[in-house]
Amino acid sequence: MTVGMAQLLLGGTVMVGACVQWLTGMGFALVAVPALVLLLGPAQGVALANCAAGAISAVGLVGRWRRVRLTAMVPLVVASACAVPAGTWVAAQLPHPVLPIAMGLLVTLAVLLVMRGLRVSALTSTKGAVAAGATGGFMNASAGLGGPPLSLYAMNAGWTVHEFVPNAQFYGIVVNAFSIAANGVPRLGSTGWTTAVVAMAVGAVTGKVLAERVPESRARQLVLLLALAGGLSTLAKGLGVL
Repeated sequence: MTVGMAQLLLGGTVMVGACVQWLTGMGFALVAVPALVLLLGPAQGVALANCAAGAISAVGLVGRWRRVRLTAMVPLVVASACAVPAGTWVAAQLPHPVLPIAMGLLVTLAVLLVMRGLRVSALTSTKGAVAAGATGGFMNASAGLGGPPLSLYAMNAGWTVHEFVPNAQFYGIVVNAFSIAANGVPRLGSTGWTTAVVAMAVGAVTGKVLAERVPESRARQLVLLLALAGGLSTLAKGLGVL
């Protein structure tokens, strides 16, 4: 693959991820991580996903921060922060062929659970919030995928979309900040960073425009289908190098 083609794919991946995150409140990692792992490798792909998702969440929360439910979010974010080091350690110990397989399986399983609308009554309690937060922190640090556990928790707690989006953005800021502290920032070079930042900006603007026109149910279905395709492709890539 030529350098120009790699930059084009990088920019397109980040742009699509940024766009869907604006549409649904989260989704950058689900859509972008599989492609980023294939383009940059597991460690650098996850690190870029942490940086991009955290930045988009921070921008998206401006003007919405008053809607954050701190009493519900505190156990989630504290548990996620505590689990981040374990996720980083596990990712560092896994050999390269195993990590893409693990990431592909995590993405695929997480998407299928969300698509099926898994209901677990225990998730509505404080212990459930701690479990969801810890799982999200571990998955975010190891695979850049901290969103699905929060989605499952919110679904079982009966949150509306109006409630979910700002809380998901708050969660995204915190868990990605800890993940960046543990994993570091990706080594993209000046060209790579320029491509990523421009792509994030274009994706955010596009997502903001589409959010006013695309029904949320259809946007969510598209995100999940793209994520499922990405998870399966990453799994296939990992199996191919064994």
